[in-house]
Amino acid sequence: GKRMRTVFYLKLHGGKDAITALEGGLVSDSVLLNHEICYVLGQMQDPDAVPVLNKVLVDEKAHPVVRHEAAEALGAIGLEESLEILRKYAKSSVTEVAETCELAIDSVLHKLEQKKKSEDSEAKDKQSKYLSVDPAPPSLDETDVQKLKATLNDTKKRLFDRYRAMFALRDIGSKESVEALATALADKSAIVRHEIAYVMGQMRHEAAVPHLKKVLENHSEHSMVRHEAAEALGSISNSESVQILNGYKADKQRIVSESCKVALDIAEDWGAETTEV
Repeated sequence: GKRMRTVFYLKLHGGKDAITALEGGLVSDSVLLNHEICYVLGQMQDPDAVPVLNKVLVDEKAHPVVRHEAAEALGAIGLEESLEILRKYAKSSVTEVAETCELAIDSVLHKLEQKKKSEDSEAKDKQSKYLSVDPAPPSLDETDVQKLKATLNDTKKRLFDRYRAMFALRDIGSKESVEALATALADKSAIVRHEIAYVMGQMRHEAAVPHLKKVLENHSEHSMVRHEAAEALGSISNSESVQILNGYKADKQRIVSESCKVALDIAEDWGAETTEV
């Protein structure tokens, strides 16, 4: 837990020194920590982080979860110069990397288009109530949960458009939207499934708990999806989610067991916050 707190402290600190310190942390043998460092580097949206993320993305020996997070972070930073490397690795034989690069390309192109638009006028994406820098902005013109669910599950559509529907459902925040999101936990793409678990954690809606429990209990599920489900349960932090997490903190997959421990830390923090008046 202490190392994770340091990562998020450095995110708040920002600047070149923080980026250098975070880069130094990438020598860890913890996939969870390395992936979290890449996530934070993306959320900082500092162009100085790009060379660090490039190095991770091109490293064929790095864990696919970490490389995926590096590609997503390049999308979050959104520089035009990142398109070349993203296009190259969109052809990767590692599915998690290829799909994330495809998504990040659309994310960069969208940001460049928005920037151009805002220079011409005040046309800007609607601000989400969530502060995270997302791989795609929520759909602006659709609030019908069933229609958004249909877009989310339409595998013929670009990942970027499916993600826009996903984040719109997150922002709606109802039980119905949680159930709509849960339908995509059966998607063939681990990238999509893991993002669903991530947004469920952001929503902190108790209706998500049985769905996240099912993911965590499934030992044949991709470790990146199980890990994200564990962290989401930590964010929801009710007694049921804490009980579930305690059952998996000794899981055979290290990224899952570490995530459960971090999630229990998070649950404790949330619990302390809600009991303090």
